[in-house]
Amino acid sequence: MAIQEHSYYASFRYHVTNFFAPSSLFGTPDDLKSLIDKAHKLGILVLMDIVYSHASNNVLDGLNMFDGTDGHYFHTGSRGHHSVWDSRLFNYGSWEMVAGGV
Repeated sequence: MAIQEHSYYASFRYHVTNFFAPSSLFGTPDDLKSLIDKAHKLGILVLMDIVYSHASNNVLDGLNMFDGTDGHYFHTGSRGHHSVWDSRLFNYGSWEMVAGGV
């Protein structure tokens, strides 16, 4: 499963609210680092699924309207909204997304 913080549990953590914050379900960031360190010491390879599929539509806890505009990380207008998931769709061609986000 993906590890990012999210606001909608049915999205299986692909409905991100932050690029770099691990979900609080894993405890604190230090708890997650400790778990990974312990796994590595036991010879277990850890693969973290980090997928920026779409983002939370929330304004208060998410990236939506991050800079006060509709299109900082997302497509503008209707192209930037996923109606089934009520989420925002990333614009992978934008400079902000490539250089500033991930």
